[in-house]
Amino acid sequence: MVIGYGSIVLGLPETHSLKEKRRVVKAVIARIRNNFNASAAEVGENDSLGRAEIGFALVGNSRRLINSKMDLLLNMVEDMGIAPILDSEMEMVNL
Repeated sequence: MVIGYGSIVLGLPETHSLKEKRRVVKAVIARIRNNFNASAAEVGENDSLGRAEIGFALVGNSRRLINSKMDLLLNMVEDMGIAPILDSEMEMVNL
């Protein structure tokens, strides 16, 4: 079993309230969950209006498959054009 997990830090320069930030974060999380059947949640920068940190996790049976899905996930978030990616981290663990 292979577990891939990571985090994506988004810049939100156009948000002026927590409600606007929540709308952007929910859209990104919903797309991650629907397209990749991954677990995803806001894991940091909760009180910051200008940034959001989203964590995700995938489980599979092949390192190649999980690595490919994590790359596609990152590209999809970038291609959404909702918010620029400021930082990202990804790791894989074999169990």
